[in-house]
Amino acid sequence: MQTMTIEQLRAASNAGGVSGVTLKGQGGAFLVQIVTRSGSGAVLSKARSTEPRRFGNPLAALNVLRDIGITVGQFDASEYDPADKTPDAGNRGRAGAMRQAHKAAAYNQWLAGELQASIDDPRSNIAHDEVMAEMDADIAALPMKKRA
Repeated sequence: MQTMTIEQLRAASNAGGVSGVTLKGQGGAFLVQIVTRSGSGAVLSKARSTEPRRFGNPLAALNVLRDIGITVGQFDASEYDPADKTPDAGNRGRAGAMRQAHKAAAYNQWLAGELQASIDDPRSNIAHDEVMAEMDADIAALPMKKRA
């Protein structure tokens, strides 16, 4: 069976080349099966591979189809088994990566604010030589340890 990406399905649908779609349960997921006007069949695939795109929630598949402009189709849950659900590592990994990216962006924004606040601090700056002189005086005032 052939595969189609979302963009290919959108183009075929807009051109009137799709005669029907079926949301088919298979194991713990749902696949979108496509029938074209030429009679050939295809399965909706992931964007960068020929692997079928699996939807754990049929509502997500319906939303994708509706966004494409396909609002009428069939539903086949005869081979659907909710106990057979396996987590989609690809999406979970991407979601985790996005969470990390958002955390990093928030930290960068906070850090930039802190740096700008220290630059804009109206208190007078102390010269390096003054700081070093005070440190030398403090060190000199410390009691010396007795040597054994």
